[in-house]
Amino acid sequence: MSRAVAIGAELRLAGYALAGVEVIDAADPGGVTRALEALDGDVALVILEKAPDATALAVLERRSRTVWCSLPA
Repeated sequence: MSRAVAIGAELRLAGYALAGVEVIDAADPGGVTRALEALDGDVALVILEKAPDATALAVLERRSRTVWCSLPA
């Protein structure tokens, strides 16, 4: 079964946990990249609190079977 993950400020993303989304607290762009690199292969959806920087975007592009989106500012 596939999972959904939200990455960013835990306080802003806490509501997603009510829908069964795993929330990973990442305060800075490096933390977002590390969280993305550590994701298991069963993650099908990634919700990012902010638009990804170039490094995080490269990690997302390697995950061809993962759908991702970023929240509006």
